[in-house]
Amino acid sequence: MNKLQRTPERYTTEEYRARLVKIRAKMEKQGLDMLIVSDPSNMSWVSGYGGWSFYVHQCVVIGPTGDPVWFGRSQDAQGAYRTVWVSRDNVIGYPDHYVQSTEIHPMEYLCDRLTDMGWDKGTIGVEMDNYWFSARAFERLQNGLPNAKFKDSTGFINWERAVKSEKELEYMRQAARIVERMHHRIADKIEVGVRKCDLVAEIYDAGLRYDEWYGHGGDYPAIVPLLPSGPDAAAPHLTWDDLPMKENEGTFFEIAGCYQRYHVPLSRTIFLGKPPQEIIEAEKAVLEGMDAGLEAARAGNTCHDIADAFFKSLEKRGIVKDNRCGYSIGLSYPPDWGERTMSLRRGDMTELQPGMTFHFMTGLWMDTWGYETTESIAITDGAPEVFCDLPRKMLVKS
Repeated sequence: MNKLQRTPERYTTEEYRARLVKIRAKMEKQGLDMLIVSDPSNMSWVSGYGGWSFYVHQCVVIGPTGDPVWFGRSQDAQGAYRTVWVSRDNVIGYPDHYVQSTEIHPMEYLCDRLTDMGWDKGTIGVEMDNYWFSARAFERLQNGLPNAKFKDSTGFINWERAVKSEKELEYMRQAARIVERMHHRIADKIEVGVRKCDLVAEIYDAGLRYDEWYGHGGDYPAIVPLLPSGPDAAAPHLTWDDLPMKENEGTFFEIAGCYQRYHVPLSRTIFLGKPPQEIIEAEKAVLEGMDAGLEAARAGNTCHDIADAFFKSLEKRGIVKDNRCGYSIGLSYPPDWGERTMSLRRGDMTELQPGMTFHFMTGLWMDTWGYETTESIAITDGAPEVFCDLPRKMLVKS
């Protein structure tokens, strides 16, 4: 192991090696000789690396034999030495003049190193539809490894991450305590006249500050707090401004606790004043639908079953929600805390297994208002585990 390592390991070396065995078995089934992983969440899950360096080209290479190889900017190799479970010999840093150059590309350097290792042939899997793997990167790999064939392996590692280990579930339970604390802080501080930016500062403070009772502090979530108010709440992904909170407006708060990069999102709605009847009726429909969806969230059922139960409940009340009602969650980096695999939507026939984790995202975004009450859950051998313990209703503050 690395003598410089100082960051506590997220998992044991044995767990990393067990993941590697599963990955290689899947690679063999799919005819892959090598896998290049660019998604920082997947890089972390495979290697342990987790620095904020995904704005430059980096990856983890899983070759036909041996331990994974971390590849990235030379100055970030120092972070790799301190976090990855493999030896220093498996860390490759490229010179800084490759960074954001219009003349040379980091993938050219990687191709040279792979050729030196004899890994320049066979079938190579790459994450084609991925935020962090560019068209230019793919072009440079193709040109630099002319004797290799490339195969789209988008989601290869993501799906391996779908069923969480007990250690991963433990991290998510700790993240749940954090997001509970964040919502309690919001409920305590929000009132008419409070500037929204100041409320966000409270959210971050509650989400990051060390908690003596639980014995841990929070990490930065992959998505910033989302808290549109009034008519703006019709849009699900607006952030904040520096204006005061207004009377007779509802605001939903979509936030997540994060611990060891594991996320537990949770949304609640707060109305300052008297909520209109349409929002009150919408809440009744959503809560009924959540109960129905949670009842269907059992191993052996499918993602479709959860969504169908929820949507049928809405439809009985004449409400149409034309977007999915959830997605798989876990370890993640910006810009998204979802795993980009399963969706809780009609037609997704993925079978639910114990250890799968989801954000049951039941938000409604209508023409002039929005409402969110959500839960993060884990599939078990029986009823789902609901990670958070927070009243599942709209908070009304006069």
